[in-house]
Amino acid sequence: MNVELQLCSSEDKFIINNIYPLYLHDLSEIWERQTNRYGVFEDNDTRTLTEQNRIFDIWWEHPGVLFPYLIKVNDLPAGLAFVATSPYIPCPPTIDYYLNEFFLLRWYRGKGVGEQVMRQLLEKMPGHWELQTNPTIRNERAQRFWRKTLEACTKGNYTEEMGNHPNEGEMITFRFSI
Repeated sequence: MNVELQLCSSEDKFIINNIYPLYLHDLSEIWERQTNRYGVFEDNDTRTLTEQNRIFDIWWEHPGVLFPYLIKVNDLPAGLAFVATSPYIPCPPTIDYYLNEFFLLRWYRGKGVGEQVMRQLLEKMPGHWELQTNPTIRNERAQRFWRKTLEACTKGNYTEEMGNHPNEGEMITFRFSI
């Protein structure tokens, strides 16, 4: 399996826009969220996926600060990873990178793709990292994934604690340096 992490160009952002609703669908089970009255996974009155996708424009407006990565496996879209730097991080100023979003399509889960992606990401962007994930029992699979992946990628050199996200509330916070 050829796993590739590539910075997504603005010409290819439509691929991320295609994948994003699937990500929100998966998250709806974890966060216990329903669609709005138009069938879009948003809290507001966003009517279409086109409208929803406009919120992503910011990721291509700040190169060198916001990093929208597309994950490909054997040249097919397999997921996304969004990395933010200051001032777009909800964490302490000692953090260089914040993993804002990370998603693999279900077909690619449990096959080592996520770990390969994280290794590539950390190789491209060494520094002090933070990521957060939902602490509930509904999110046990992701929690296990992050513990296993960070153990492998950092040789166990990471911390895990309960933290607070300004929008999501209490979260499991992982910090590590590469």
